[in-house]
Amino acid sequence: MAKQRSIPQGYMTVGEAAKKIGVTVRTLQYYDKEGLLSPSAVSEGGRRLYTDKDLIALHQIISLKSLGFSLDDIRQRFISLETPNEVANALTEQADDIRKKIEHLTASLTAIEQLKAEVLQMQTVSFKKYADIIVNLQMKNDSYYLIKRFDDDMLDHIRNQFDRESGLNFIDRFDRLSDKIVQLQKDCVPYESETCQQVITEYWSLIMEFTNGDINMLPKLMKIGSIDIATTAWEERQKIINDYLEPALQVYFSRLGINPFGEADQ
Repeated sequence: MAKQRSIPQGYMTVGEAAKKIGVTVRTLQYYDKEGLLSPSAVSEGGRRLYTDKDLIALHQIISLKSLGFSLDDIRQRFISLETPNEVANALTEQADDIRKKIEHLTASLTAIEQLKAEVLQMQTVSFKKYADIIVNLQMKNDSYYLIKRFDDDMLDHIRNQFDRESGLNFIDRFDRLSDKIVQLQKDCVPYESETCQQVITEYWSLIMEFTNGDINMLPKLMKIGSIDIATTAWEERQKIINDYLEPALQVYFSRLGINPFGEADQ
């Protein structure tokens, strides 16, 4: 009883505090040593004494640590909790951190699952292609899975032709143009119309930019982009684009009096 009376009301020993939060006494001692969480008081006998407020602070430390923050990060972010607004602000900040971490982990999990699906569809192990798929997933390129159809020469060409910034710019322009083509198909715009041919001119310009004017790459691009049976939403969309592009390009080349695909076959 004398031992119990030596602890002032409203305080608890390091062992009691550790038990309530579910950590070890050694953890509390370490946090004290690192300046993360010092006891609110020390008994006459030298025992560390903690309060309920300390438990809230300890919970914050553990939560932030579980989110991947280093002890240095936590030390810099830590604030004293004196008023209801300070507590609410601390909890809001902690909730925002959790949401960001969840978003990051969700994106990572999605990328892992997508990469796994592509790995299983590839016939050989190619870490070079795996790396390219990861980069395109990070760039949010919906056509990332086409990479498995590329040969080494095509992949080398893409790496040499584009860096991350120019690649993102090209993807954005290509996607915007693809949206226009889908709309043309939806509106049943005639292939011979000026509206259609303006879009086709832009499209062919992008193809020439991608190939750097090398028409020998055209057969490979046709093979890569060919879709017989659509199994994904992207493939279904691309099939619609292809069905509209083929006759529209025929009109375009006929007016120019050229046959680049015939030249590429020579």
